[in-house]
Amino acid sequence: MPYVYPSTETLRSGFAKPIVQALFWASCLLSVVSFYTTQQGMALYLSPWFSFIAALGIQISLVMVAWLIGFTRRSRVLLIVVYVITAIVSIAFSYVTLYTWFSAKERPAVMQRNLFDQLMASSAKSEQTIAEAVSQGKRLVTALDEMTATEKTHGHISKARDADPYLDRVRDAVAKEAQSYDLRYREGSGEGIRYTAFERHTKLTRQTVDELEAARQNLMRLRAELKPAMNTEDQLKRYHAAADSIPWASAEQVLSRKLDRPLAPSLGEYVEQSGSGQEELMRSFEELVANPGSRNAFCLALAAFIDIIIFLLAYASGPYFYGDPEQRWWAASAAVDGVEPQIFVRDLLRKMRPGRQGMPRLDADGLTPGEQQFGLLLVEKRLATVHEEDGRNYYLFDADIHEKLLDSIAHPGIGLRSAQRSAAGA
Repeated sequence: MPYVYPSTETLRSGFAKPIVQALFWASCLLSVVSFYTTQQGMALYLSPWFSFIAALGIQISLVMVAWLIGFTRRSRVLLIVVYVITAIVSIAFSYVTLYTWFSAKERPAVMQRNLFDQLMASSAKSEQTIAEAVSQGKRLVTALDEMTATEKTHGHISKARDADPYLDRVRDAVAKEAQSYDLRYREGSGEGIRYTAFERHTKLTRQTVDELEAARQNLMRLRAELKPAMNTEDQLKRYHAAADSIPWASAEQVLSRKLDRPLAPSLGEYVEQSGSGQEELMRSFEELVANPGSRNAFCLALAAFIDIIIFLLAYASGPYFYGDPEQRWWAASAAVDGVEPQIFVRDLLRKMRPGRQGMPRLDADGLTPGEQQFGLLLVEKRLATVHEEDGRNYYLFDADIHEKLLDSIAHPGIGLRSAQRSAAGA
């Protein structure tokens, strides 16, 4: 592993920072959320125990790999590839879980609204057709009243033809009926048999118009009472109660044409099944591709957001648990000298003197082997430079390095406190 394991003091001092604690707990809380959504998605296809173990392993891998990426310098590409693959699996199953949850809550309402729209359109079309039939029927009743009165006054009405198909059929029916009469019932004016036949057809037509008007009133009442929030069964029940009573055959006779009767939607088309416990993985992604609406995009964005935030939080807080790279450098240099890191830093700071333009500098000739290694590494990283003055070599440290060195001993550890007590006792 390309890093030096930190001491207990380093871990404690890093975790003691409030911002590090906040990032740590935030990543833990989001990891629990991601674990739960991933586990619920896997539970649709695996047994509960397998899904629990698999989701737990995925989530631990996500957090630990993100921490490793934050403080290691080698094999970063490999770690990033591992994280991306693991995150894709987590996001996929989390998306399925969120998609199922939202579908179970939103789809019934959407289907109720779609059914409501279809029923309203169907009832409006039926109402328009029946209203046309009622209007035509009233005209026919008026025409039949006039024909009845004319038959009574003049007679011979059944012998003529009519431009209206319905009235022509009535004339023809009366004429055929008259052929079966005895010769005593001759054609002529007055309240005869033919007059009675026309009056009977007028009454039948008026009854047909009343039936059509009642059906139209039922449709109008249906459109007023139907609400989008009603469940699908109730909507269809009310629709059938109004639509099934429509006398379509009578309307076709009145209008003298074949009518296009609206088909009632099937209940099976508007029953939501996704909330019953099984949601196919491919179905959710097919719907995402085919219909990238707000719900599908939101589910995928939320699933990805959780894992992305976990990575960023773990990536940001991970280095604090293992120290900055500079902390690991002087910890390794302290190991060369065989001393505690804080004692190493204290002794190094004691040797610093102000140099050019106030920059802290160290005399290269007075450094221990570990301090020499630390200075050489800083020069290589361009955090320090070697300056020659009066035939002597000096290390000029960057101000940030000087600040970090001082900050590292702001909270003395056990080793430094023991050394301080020993020096005070001597």
